[in-house]
Amino acid sequence: MAKKKKLKKTLVDQILDKAKIAHDSLDFNGLDGQLPEGIKRSDIFKTLALVGDKTGPVIGIVPITEHLSEKKLAKVSGNKKVSMIPQKDLEKTTGYIHGANNPVGIRQKHKFPIYIDQVALELGQMIVSAGELKRSIRIDSQTLADFVAAKFVDIKE
Repeated sequence: MAKKKKLKKTLVDQILDKAKIAHDSLDFNGLDGQLPEGIKRSDIFKTLALVGDKTGPVIGIVPITEHLSEKKLAKVSGNKKVSMIPQKDLEKTTGYIHGANNPVGIRQKHKFPIYIDQVALELGQMIVSAGELKRSIRIDSQTLADFVAAKFVDIKE
C-alpha cells in the first residue's frame, strides 16, 4: 500500500481548517490531464470572475464541462450585463491568477457576490480550486455556499 504524501496546506486549506470545515485537499488541476480515481470531470467546478455594469465584480461557479450563461448571471446578480474580467486584470481584482481563483479566498479578501450553479447542490459536493495551480479542494456544496455567502442559481448555458 503506497503511503499518501502529505500535502502542504494552501491558504484555502488553512482558512477552512480554522473554520472547522471538513474538506479534502487534492493534488491535481481539474483543467488538464489525468483525473484521480473516482473523480469525474463534471464534479469539478471553475470559479469565474466577471464584472457587472451595476454591481462591479461578481463570481460565477459552474462545472468545467459547462459554459457560464452571462445573460443568466447578469439577471440573478442585478446587472443588465456582465463580462469576463480580462486576464491581465484578474489578479489585481481577485488576488488570484487564471486557474487559481477560488470562492473561499475571494470571499475572505473581497465581499464580491458569489453564484454557484444549482447542479452543485444536486451533486452534494463539489471540487474547486484551492487557490494555487494544480491544487483543489473537495467540499460539501451547501457548506461551501454557506461559508462564502453564495447563492445556488441556474447560470449554465
